[in-house]
Amino acid sequence: MINYVTIGTTDLTASAVFFDALFGAVGGTRAYTLEHMIGYSFGTGKPMIIVTYPFDGRPASNGNGTMIALSASDHNHVDTVHALALEHGATDEGVPGQRGKNFYGGYFRDPDGNKFNISISS
Repeated sequence: MINYVTIGTTDLTASAVFFDALFGAVGGTRAYTLEHMIGYSFGTGKPMIIVTYPFDGRPASNGNGTMIALSASDHNHVDTVHALALEHGATDEGVPGQRGKNFYGGYFRDPDGNKFNISISS
């Protein structure tokens, strides 16, 4: 089981605005704020997402092939969260749509370039 996922950032203040909106739209809440990181909770027993300055002090970078997938409640939720992410500075990596028989999702990158998916599988 995954305990938490860490996302690097170069601007924690800007990331807080972006992720407060994004994670709030999928049921997440800010669990804590420290000088160098913010933790988001999605409920007891569920993995957290931590947004942080890299520990080694070097600039944050995103991994090629790395993506975090967020769960949506329905197609409208996918569309809404994808649009919300773009409104808060994300770049589009794939508009929401049907991808295969049982999968509907959209893709975007946060302002630091980390890749996300918002989707529903049936």
